[in-house]
Amino acid sequence: MDRVPPDFLDIPPRPGKPRPAGITHVLDPGIGPAVLADVLAAAADLIDIWKIGWGTAYVDRTLLAKAAALAEAGVDLCLGGTLLEIAWARGRAEECLVWAADTGFTHVEVSRGTVAMSLAEKGRLITRAARSFAVLAEVGSKTPGEPHPARHWPAECRADLDAGADLVVTEGRQSGTVGTYDEHGRVRADVVEAVVAAVGHTRVIFEAPRAAQQAWFVRQFGPGVNLGNIAPGEVLGLETLRLGLRSDTADLALPAQVGTEPAC
Repeated sequence: MDRVPPDFLDIPPRPGKPRPAGITHVLDPGIGPAVLADVLAAAADLIDIWKIGWGTAYVDRTLLAKAAALAEAGVDLCLGGTLLEIAWARGRAEECLVWAADTGFTHVEVSRGTVAMSLAEKGRLITRAARSFAVLAEVGSKTPGEPHPARHWPAECRADLDAGADLVVTEGRQSGTVGTYDEHGRVRADVVEAVVAAVGHTRVIFEAPRAAQQAWFVRQFGPGVNLGNIAPGEVLGLETLRLGLRSDTADLALPAQVGTEPAC
């Protein structure tokens, strides 16, 4: 039976795809086609970018089937930056990009968090990738305790966009304990403020794998904030945060007078 959507609450409007903002970027750690089908059945209209994480694209025998399902559902497919970094370090970046295009990837992530790569080398890789793909340029190291990201990330973000990246991505990993976050998963507000001051929040996807982190960004920038590294099973949960349908952000959608006594 077709679902009858409820309409008894006033909730923030969410633009349809392709969305200029409010992007939900999912990290696929290697799920199978059956799980993917379930996620798409429940939430395809809420997912903008589906990233195949780490090097799993190289070993996933169901990748072509997943790529076809995502294309049919209108979800952009992104190659994770780690695989491209490794290919670049071995002198095989061009072969990797050709393979990615043939496989059906529409986006690639360009990063330098795993191998030693200069900013100039990253810029050249972005420019090359941008000839064939939409490019997400990630800033930050995957190693905990990266020194002074608030000082270094803004210039790298600007350089990445100048080189041809469509969006920049702030590192958070699947754990949510590096880069944008401290070792306890708390948002490093100075890092976020520095990046936003440099390029604006609409040009950034903030990796935010934890619900508390997602809530922080929604409270800071509103439901139209771009969030990444969302687990496949957490897409609907994130949407409830965006719409004020979860306790962490419910107060943002409540009328001011609710729960207050009239003034005497």
